[in-house]
Amino acid sequence: MNGTIKRLVQDRGFGFIVAENGSEYFFHREQLRGLDFDALTQGERVSFDTQDGPKGPRAVNVQRA
Repeated sequence: MNGTIKRLVQDRGFGFIVAENGSEYFFHREQLRGLDFDALTQGERVSFDTQDGPKGPRAVNVQRA
């Protein structure tokens, strides 16, 4: 899937992505592939896969689109 970084919580190491279909996904810095969490910015385009997490779907394998 493709989407945009909506919000980053720098001190906690996670954020949220809004997919092109409007769905929102949580992601953790451990799911980044070839990206530095501290270098991410809101509005940046990314591609990702989804996976069921304990609180619903989450983004995994997050990388630049």
